Amino acid sequence: MNILAPLPTRLVIEVVFDFVCPWCYLGVKRLSFLLARRQDLDVDLSWRPFLLNPDMPRSGMSRADYMIRKFGAEDRARRLYASIAELGAAEGIEFNFTAIRRTPNSVDAHRLVREAARYGVADRLVQRIFAAHFVEGLDIGSHAILASLAAQQGMDQDEVEAFLGSGEGAEFVHAENLHAHRLGINGVPCFLIDGEHAIAGAQEGEVLERLVDLALATSRER
Repeated sequence: MNILAPLPTRLVIEVVFDFVCPWCYLGVKRLSFLLARRQDLDVDLSWRPFLLNPDMPRSGMSRADYMIRKFGAEDRARRLYASIAELGAAEGIEFNFTAIRRTPNSVDAHRLVREAARYGVADRLVQRIFAAHFVEGLDIGSHAILASLAAQQGMDQDEVEAFLGSGEGAEFVHAENLHAHRLGINGVPCFLIDGEHAIAGAQEGEVLERLVDLALATSRER
């Protein structure tokens, strides 16, 4: 071991995202592959809520109604989802849009991720919630389902259900969503590195890597 070797520069990567966005799942998956490959990086992930459907009813709505409202016709949505599914398959994501029966309100899922960060399991929980929604077709607006997913990451299921039932943290989610819009973020995912470098969209891993290396170089020049 070379005790004189410099410690890796710690980077903060803020991910602005929504759980109902398939592009966000794709972008987060690509980021996870990058971080797994670049073991030299010392990264803190910060999950920042964004609400694509801020007026979504608390109970969500049927998938068919949502697709008509969002895209004008189910056929148009299916064509779009087919192209996303093809991209996802290349990253190991088995998108199963037909399994989704309801489009959820994502506020509670975002609240739960913030709570999970206190226990150090937010990164894993984010991936699990995405998979539950887009692969398994589970209703991630359901407190029972969210609590079960959290329990799989080591959190206490009863405590999570009590937390979700309390409504604690909902104001934070809405405030974060408003803050993102004030920053000019109108689409997700958006990746912010060290508060200085930003890029939007489900970028290829190579593009994300170049931005990370740029942030590292900038940090070391300070």
